[in-house]
Formats: sequence, C-alpha cells, structure tokens
Amino acid sequence: MKRRANTFMPALRVEAQSARPLYRQVYNQLRQAILEQKLPAGARLPSTRALARTLGVSRNTVLNAYEALVADALLVGRRGSGTRVSMPSDKIWSLATPMRRTFDLWAALREARFPITSACLRDPDGNPLYVHR
Repeated sequence: MKRRANTFMPALRVEAQSARPLYRQVYNQLRQAILEQKLPAGARLPSTRALARTLGVSRNTVLNAYEALVADALLVGRRGSGTRVSMPSDKIWSLATPMRRTFDLWAALREARFPITSACLRDPDGNPLYVHR
C-alpha cells in the first residue's frame, strides 16, 4: 500500500458574496500563508478535488488558484506526486518584500530635464502605457 505524506493546511475561508473572485480569495490566502511560512517549503497541499470539497467550491476554482501560485513560483506540482510549496529562492522572497515607496509618475515627469506633456512607458509585459498631462 502506498503511504501518503500528511498534508498541512491553514484554515481557508471563501466568501461567495465578495466582489473578489473565489479563486483569487483562495490564491491570496495560500500566498500569504506561504510568504509568512505558515506553509513551510516542501509542505504538501491537498489535492484540488479535496480542497474544493472542503471549501464548497468548484474544482476549477482551486485549479485556477494553484496554477496562479505555480506561475508565481510558490508551488510546484507533479502529476501523481501532488502539489508542494516550492523551495525558497530570491524570486519568492522578493514577492514578500513590500516596495519602499510608491512610484509617483507625475513627480517623475516634473523632475524630467525636458518639458513633456505625454509619455509612452511599457509595463513588465511590454505593453505600451500612454500618459498625457
């Protein structure tokens, strides 16, 4: 008989009446638990079916949350081995570090050495962002 590792899971709650999507509620709670190390590296998470049943949501809701956490490098999943919290790395801990101060676009434009009434910037995905004064 195959022996399964125990799974540890912090208490999660979803609010069906919330404006925030259910998968995002699950994602945020799991992300916070990982970054606060309430879910240690290597901890095995319950299957998507089991967690969906526990929370009373669709399996797709849990799948979307898990996939977003995998994309953020917070979880690793293997078919047949379950989903586990990934090992710590600089990429993960940088997610937990808040920005020191918010970026003030208008202050940056005021401090520019040339007069400007509009600017074209790019987001991290390379999409253009046009700012007009």
